Amino acid sequence: MRYASIRIVVLGGCLFLLSGCDPITLTLFGVGAGAGVYQTLGGIAYKTFTEPLPKVKKAALTALNRMAIKVGTTQKVESGENISAQAADRDIEIELESLSPNTTRMRVTARKTALLDSATAVEIIMQTEKALGAQ
Repeated sequence: MRYASIRIVVLGGCLFLLSGCDPITLTLFGVGAGAGVYQTLGGIAYKTFTEPLPKVKKAALTALNRMAIKVGTTQKVESGENISAQAADRDIEIELESLSPNTTRMRVTARKTALLDSATAVEIIMQTEKALGAQ
């Protein structure tokens, strides 16, 4: 009986120590989940809006303008529209996909050379959401 109690205490201590091993992922998950924005491990941010694609596009362009990010091109594609932009040394790609007449999925990638900048991608989505609320 005594050995069983010691095992439980040791196992509990190990679990307690392991709970802090992944603060970075937990922080990113907390930031993204709190804003309703989802990120992949690669730093790409996603959000689905219950708004038609033209309205989300207008809000995204408003967000980029508010952030003083220079819009390069907008291009229609089979599933929706793509917007390319630049800010400082970052290339930004926004993909808007029409899932239904009233639902649009937004995917934002912000690249700084070979690295992805998920903070900028998340901020663009949050500013888009803010612009949608103002419309």
